[in-house]
Amino acid sequence: MATDRDSVLEAAVGVLSRRPTAHLDEIARAAGISRATLHRIFPGREALIREVGATGLRRFAAALDTAEIETGDPEAALRRLIEAVVPDAALCAFLAGENQLYDDPEINELWEVQDARVRGLFLRGQQLGVFRIELSAGWLSEAFFDLVAGVGWAVQDGRLAPRDSAFSLAELLLGGALRRKSE
Repeated sequence: MATDRDSVLEAAVGVLSRRPTAHLDEIARAAGISRATLHRIFPGREALIREVGATGLRRFAAALDTAEIETGDPEAALRRLIEAVVPDAALCAFLAGENQLYDDPEINELWEVQDARVRGLFLRGQQLGVFRIELSAGWLSEAFFDLVAGVGWAVQDGRLAPRDSAFSLAELLLGGALRRKSE
């Protein structure tokens, strides 16, 4: 029976990324614990949602650091980022779908810092002639994050094999983001 905090968070991600309005009973059941045990770990739904959101943003920040997106060729940096973030795609799906998090200033601040880094990667790539310039860096960042969330949902639903997810994301995003040679 899973009673450690991390196992409960993982179970919560699995449930909440697909059903943001799921009841705490469903989350407790998915974690293999009672609702009372869930309440001992997280005092309420709001605390659980906030912790899942913060966990997602911490992991995304770690993926950004691991991928070293501020260095090297922008396309290679984006591919590194995709490889680093795809294992936590379900957390991105949760972040994309949980409106309650937008009311939390600390969560918003964490998100802004990370989004600025991804926008910076796309802007650097545009300045170097790697990425298309008619698509704003902000839009490319938003599309990246939404595609990662889509990978999370597709893997959860069995529409995409986990081993194919990084390749599929990179090919779809870069197929639309790379500047065409004839331009």
